[in-house]
Amino acid sequence: MSRLPSIGPRGEGWVAIQAVLLVLAGLAGLPGPAWHGALRFVTSAAGTGLVAVGLAFAVLGIRELRQAMTPLPYPREDAALVQSGVYSLVRHPVYTGLVLGAFGWGLVSASPAALAAAVILLAFFELKSRREEAWLAERFPDYAAYRSRTPRLFPQVSRGRGGSPG
Repeated sequence: MSRLPSIGPRGEGWVAIQAVLLVLAGLAGLPGPAWHGALRFVTSAAGTGLVAVGLAFAVLGIRELRQAMTPLPYPREDAALVQSGVYSLVRHPVYTGLVLGAFGWGLVSASPAALAAAVILLAFFELKSRREEAWLAERFPDYAAYRSRTPRLFPQVSRGRGGSPG
């Protein structure tokens, strides 16, 4: 059971907060670049890569859920526990994609404010995913085993022994 509030019967409040944070993260990069020259070129290239990887995670996550996809953290009644594809890399690939995209946008726009917003978005998705996982664990008997072998938001570079994926 999660100590985090539901914020609505199916987590509607979490989605509202998410929407506000995503808009703020986007707007934070609009005032103009804070750095220029070679650093801007490097961060723009890295940021573009992060946006592309983030988009791939989000699109694959949505595609693999198919009709079970919902923006709400409470699972749909007709949902099955997806553990394959991108869900074998991370438990919340759509959140991963949005966070990577936000960091990428911060780098592309050369905006400290957008990068700060990405950090806030990361913290938010850490909390939202914990609330969501409490519901998933109630719904799916296999969720505990899946959680023990699959990282929450970011793939493990090396799958060594010991340590918890989060």
